[in-house]
Amino acid sequence: MKLFFRDHLALTFIYFFQLAAVILVFCLDGKENGATIGYACFLSTCIYVGYLFFRYFANKSFYQRLSTPLLSLHDLSMKQQAAPLPESFDRLQKNLIHHYEQEIYDYKHKLDHHTQFMNQWVHQMKTPISVIHLLIQDLEDEVKDSIDEELDRLRKGLEMVLYNSRLESFERDFHVETIQLSSLVRTMTSTQKRLFIRNRVYPEIDIDPNIVITSDEKWLSFVLLQLTTNAVKYTANKGERILYRVQKKNGHILLEVVDHGIGIPTSDLPRVFDPYFTGENGRKFQESTGMGLYLVKQICDKLGHQVKIESDLEQGTTVQIFFSM
Repeated sequence: MKLFFRDHLALTFIYFFQLAAVILVFCLDGKENGATIGYACFLSTCIYVGYLFFRYFANKSFYQRLSTPLLSLHDLSMKQQAAPLPESFDRLQKNLIHHYEQEIYDYKHKLDHHTQFMNQWVHQMKTPISVIHLLIQDLEDEVKDSIDEELDRLRKGLEMVLYNSRLESFERDFHVETIQLSSLVRTMTSTQKRLFIRNRVYPEIDIDPNIVITSDEKWLSFVLLQLTTNAVKYTANKGERILYRVQKKNGHILLEVVDHGIGIPTSDLPRVFDPYFTGENGRKFQESTGMGLYLVKQICDKLGHQVKIESDLEQGTTVQIFFSM
């Protein structure tokens, strides 16, 4: 109703202006019969008000649609009214929806094709990495260790690309199961033993073997791998330990990954889960991509796990993952 009045405000102003002009013409012409002039004005106003009522009810669905907040594309539909303006507007909306849905379909098709290509490319790149790893076995230890280190970086980079591309189709690529948390952590740290040995940082696991959680083992293993890689990378002192511990807190099972590294500046903490954000530490460690913690946050959100991070500069960082009991 308000939109209708606003739309016809200028017309109403013009109507009363021309009505006043007509009365003035009658007065200047010497015809000062007030009753006749009043009756003419009353009749003209009744006709104008009747026109406004007719126009409002003829275009009621149009004004209601424009005045109602849009919640989804399905809300665009209007009640059928035999009036040119609502019918034309309804046809326009249907055409816009059709074009929009077609563009969305084309975009999803291209995105699926791109994701499929990325997955195939990552798997193809794993083969030459494995071949290189076999070829360097007879090299001197120092050279072999250097190449192994670069190969590990390549593997982790490819895994990050693979899991990032799979996030869009996460619902089709996860399997909920009961997981023994201590076994999962031990398996992950075992696969990363070269990373620990190379950096002279060692894992310490303090997890009750009886504690189990419900999650996806593959995605959760990737999350722990990212947290472990960060913990090792930012632990400057040799001989330090990365602590994995579990406790029950406020109806949740809390997994903590604790390092004693360089820590994160307080000003950077609110943004550590943003994509491509590297902060002050990223300037010191050029290999930082800013995607590790972003993927951790995205995966935990999709799995229904809460993730938090606490850190003190030069003291270390603690990442907490909350699992429902």
